[in-house]
Amino acid sequence: MVVQEASNLQALSRVLPILRYMHIFLEQDQRHSEEQSGVHAGDSTGPRFKGQIEAILPVGADIDHWKQVLVYKVKEVMVSEYSLSPPPFLQSPKGEKPGEAEGVRITSQMLKSCSGEFALESILLLKLRGLGLVDLGCLGECLGLEWLDLSGNALTHLGPLASLRQLAVLNVANNRLTGLEPLAACENLQSLNVAGNLLATPSQLQCLAGLRGLEYLRLRDPLARLSNPLCASPSYWAVVRELLPGLKVIDSERVTGRGSEFYQLCRDLDCSLQPSSSPGPSTTEAQPWVEPGYWESWPPRSSSILEEACRQFQDTVQECRDLDHQAADSLAQAEQVLSPAGTASSFVF
Repeated sequence: MVVQEASNLQALSRVLPILRYMHIFLEQDQRHSEEQSGVHAGDSTGPRFKGQIEAILPVGADIDHWKQVLVYKVKEVMVSEYSLSPPPFLQSPKGEKPGEAEGVRITSQMLKSCSGEFALESILLLKLRGLGLVDLGCLGECLGLEWLDLSGNALTHLGPLASLRQLAVLNVANNRLTGLEPLAACENLQSLNVAGNLLATPSQLQCLAGLRGLEYLRLRDPLARLSNPLCASPSYWAVVRELLPGLKVIDSERVTGRGSEFYQLCRDLDCSLQPSSSPGPSTTEAQPWVEPGYWESWPPRSSSILEEACRQFQDTVQECRDLDHQAADSLAQAEQVLSPAGTASSFVF
């Protein structure tokens, strides 16, 4: 498979120089094609090009497939040079005004254009955010898909995703989903973001219980202001954790493993700070730590014992001061007697 893909890419690089001539040919026949709208776009590569393509492509290659690829490339060149119109898979049908379309349906042409792959089975990553999608179309044919972003669309069902057994990361936030049943077949799913949908009860998550690898689930995104009706219940978090015990992170908060104790402490603090809505006795007001008057100064008390103790203390201090003066005088006299100046005067040189 890899050798065949490399051979096809090499052949395409040799075919690309013909694109310019095909572009000139299509430009000359543009008026004729508009008059005969029933002619298929792929018929533009007539016999004048077929011989050259067959001579360059590897033996056994699908000529019709490569004709479609070349026509699509030429259309891209024409759109980029002569207009700023959106890609063909996002254009409204003829005669339909913008805004009248019911939505966009995924096609193989769209998938190949967004991924850069020539085969749907080779697509590993797809970002289809905010395209106004209402129908997943042939998305289920991308059997090797591992990462998929479908956020910001108008999807109401995920049926085609049931065949994506290799899918590991899925983002379907900000859609109109009321159920997730097709995801039960995505046995390798590890991360799921369904914030901003219409999931009303935790029972709608029961289909995810069989996904042993599912570790990350987001039902609410406060920063993006996305949520689900089931998140209105204060106990939804505990119910989801009980329903899906294998989860490690719910709404970006770790529930098991290292760091989960910190999030649990934060949740406990939030619960304690929230006012109780249930009828019952009011919350006990905070009580002072010490008795009233604890910090007030005590009035002076007269006591003969205290007065006698103070007098004796003052006498002791005075005695210490007298002894200090006597010691200082004795030291001064000793220094005067033992000073070198006194001894030097008794010798004559």
